[in-house]
Amino acid sequence: VQLQASGGGLVQIGGSLRLSCAASGFTFSSYAMGWFRQAPGKEREFVAAVSWSGESEYEDSVKGRFAISRDDAESTVYLQMNSLKPEDTAVYYCAARFGVVVNRDVDEYEYWGQGTLVTVSS
Repeated sequence: VQLQASGGGLVQIGGSLRLSCAASGFTFSSYAMGWFRQAPGKEREFVAAVSWSGESEYEDSVKGRFAISRDDAESTVYLQMNSLKPEDTAVYYCAARFGVVVNRDVDEYEYWGQGTLVTVSS
């Protein structure tokens, strides 16, 4: 099983980034996919998740700015991040959870990617 996250980088306040997470080694279409982030000195936190049916859920601070999507044909999940703020600075991780239901709990996800760093700076 492998989850390969990419797309992070340095961006100015108000800018945009698109993260990608390419999955392999499991039946992607049977898994809910999530994005989490971890800022320095803080615990890993939920950002967004999408079920295999396309139902999505977001952490309150990113609603209206971030959009999660998935392409089952490519076994890839995306996170489009707009209007970025300094508080969005973190390492972003993708994760996979078997089943239909999206979930915000870190412990509910079975597979994790290696993370990609997003830095929002003025």
